[in-house]
Amino acid sequence: MGFLRKAVRGGIAVKAMQIVRREAAKPENQRKAKELVGKLSQRRKNRGR
Repeated sequence: MGFLRKAVRGGIAVKAMQIVRREAAKPENQRKAKELVGKLSQRRKNRGR
């Protein structure tokens, strides 16, 4: 039974990674990710003052 449970979890993880890769490849999501990184880096810079 444990083997089956691990296999199902592994299959779900693989499918999730495929979805993440597909969504990350979209230009609008890449733009949003860059904006988020920029905002976070600005916060870190402002905290150091």
